[in-house]
Amino acid sequence: MVLSTPVRAEDEAPDALIKRLSVDVLDTIKADKAIRAGDMARVVALVDTRIMPNVNFQRMTASAVGPGWRQATPEQQKRLQDEFKILLVRTYAGALAQVSDQTIAMKPLRAAPEDKEVVVRTEVKGRGDAIQLDYRLEKTPGVGAGWKIYNLNVLGVWLVETYRSQFAQQINAKGIDGLIDTLTEQNKANAKKG
Repeated sequence: MVLSTPVRAEDEAPDALIKRLSVDVLDTIKADKAIRAGDMARVVALVDTRIMPNVNFQRMTASAVGPGWRQATPEQQKRLQDEFKILLVRTYAGALAQVSDQTIAMKPLRAAPEDKEVVVRTEVKGRGDAIQLDYRLEKTPGVGAGWKIYNLNVLGVWLVETYRSQFAQQINAKGIDGLIDTLTEQNKANAKKG
């Protein structure tokens, strides 16, 4: 009997990581009747356990907050990360709740072996037009750290840049605490919907 050793995260190519995550999530959705029936708590749990461990959330939040991040206290930074994570998990979960018979098509990876940042391009195919879904990933330092997602492009719009302009307006109007309060309220409103 041949025992196969699992591929360690640092050995997994960025496009292989995205393919594995995508197939895993789609297969889980297709096999879980509660998720297909719209059980948002199950969808959120799926996103939180399968996708979020592969995201550099501090970098994503800092990039979305922009220059205000450096002026925020460590406590404010933690609260921003917590609220932004809730917002993104619910946003992503809402999109996943619509999944039925979709498949992921991987585009060729254009990267050199020594690259520390790459873009992995995919298309979600199903009924209707294919949806462009691209991921920006960075090679994280340290043994076993592997690749982490730090931005997402849906239909040609990079998520972090979209939030950066919204967050800048909030910070300019109400400061960092005002942004935190706005995110908290938005998350509470979204929780009532789901």
